[in-house]
Amino acid sequence: KYPLTGIGRYTYELATALARNDEVAELLFLQGARLRTTLPEAGLKPQVMRGLRSTLLKSRTAVAVYRRLVPWMKARVLRGLEESVFHGPNFYLPPFSGRSVVTIHDLSPYCWASCHPPERVRYMQSEIALALNRAAFLITDSEFIRQEVATTFNWPLTRVRAVPLASAAEFHPREPVEIAGLLGQYGLVPGTYCLAVGTIEPRKNIDRLLDAYSLLPSAIQRQWPLILAGYHGWSSAALHARIAAAQHSGWLRYLNFVPAAHLPALYAGARLFVFPSVYEGFGLPVLEAMASGTPVVCSNASSLPEVAGDAAAMCDAFDVEALSRLMAAGLQDEQWRSVARNKGLIQAARFSWQRCARETLAVYQAAVRG
Repeated sequence: KYPLTGIGRYTYELATALARNDEVAELLFLQGARLRTTLPEAGLKPQVMRGLRSTLLKSRTAVAVYRRLVPWMKARVLRGLEESVFHGPNFYLPPFSGRSVVTIHDLSPYCWASCHPPERVRYMQSEIALALNRAAFLITDSEFIRQEVATTFNWPLTRVRAVPLASAAEFHPREPVEIAGLLGQYGLVPGTYCLAVGTIEPRKNIDRLLDAYSLLPSAIQRQWPLILAGYHGWSSAALHARIAAAQHSGWLRYLNFVPAAHLPALYAGARLFVFPSVYEGFGLPVLEAMASGTPVVCSNASSLPEVAGDAAAMCDAFDVEALSRLMAAGLQDEQWRSVARNKGLIQAARFSWQRCARETLAVYQAAVRG
C-alpha cells in the first residue's frame, strides 16, 4: 500500500524481479488470507484506515485477537504448499510447515525503541521472536544489520545473509527542461533547492537537520532553501511546529507526502540531497539520490557507509556543526559537486534489483537444502 516507503518499495521491486527470473518455477503472492498468481498493484491507503490501524495497535486486546486470528488464516491458506519456500519480506512469518525465510530490515525496535510508539515496539518484538523460531534463514539489507542481528539473537552468521537493495530504474539524471514542468507544480525550479526525503519522525534526525540548516549564512538559505518531503510520522507535533516556523522564515518548504511518480524528478532537480538519519537498515534514499546524479551529504550511521561508499560527504549524525559545514560545501563547492556526482553514479550502478533477486533466490535454495 502507498506510500511505498523503504520496505514497501523493497517488497514490490523484489517481487517484480523474481517474477522475471527464469530460475523461479512458480511464484505466488500471499495477500491477506488469499493467494494470487499476479502481483497486486499498490493502492493508496486512506488516511482513515491509517488512523484506525494506529488506534487498534494501541489496544492490547485488539492486538491479541489479531495475532491469533490472522496467522491462523494465513497458515490455513498455505497448507499443501510445504514443498515451497515462504518468504516474509517484512519482519514477520506465519506458521508454515515448509521452509521459511524472513527479512529483518533493522533492529530499531530493540536498539532505538525510543524512536517508535511503545505499542509498535511491543508488537514488533513479539512477532520477530516468533519469526526467529520459524525461519530457516534470515535476510538483512546490509552487512551492518547482518552482524547486529547475529549478535543480538545469537544466530549463526551462516544462516544470516546480507542482500543489498537497489534504486528503481526511474531514478536517473534528467535535464532541467525535462523536469521543469513537474517541479513547477510544487513551485520549484531545477537546481535551486536542497532536498531531504523521509517520514517526519525522530529516527530521521530532522531536528538536527533543521539546527544545521539554521546555521548556514542567510544568503545560502535564500538561494537554496531546504525542501522536506515525507509523511507525517510518529511523535512529530513539536517537529512540525519547528518546520512551520522555518517555513515562515522563508528558508524551508514542507511538501508533505509526494507521490512515488514525482520523486525521480524531485531528486534529479535537487542541488544537494541530505540524509542525516541516526539509524538505517539500508538507506535507500541515499542510493536513489546518487542514481539521480545528485550530490549527497549523509550521516555515517549504521549501514549508510555501505550504501554511500566514498561517493558522499559523511559526518556523525549528532554533529550539527559538521553537518552544516558539509551542506555549505555541498551547495557551493563546484569541484566537490562534480566529483561527488560522478562517484555517486558509479556507486549506484553497483546495486540492482536483479542482483537482489539473484542473491535472495540463493537464500531460498540454501533453505531448501537445509
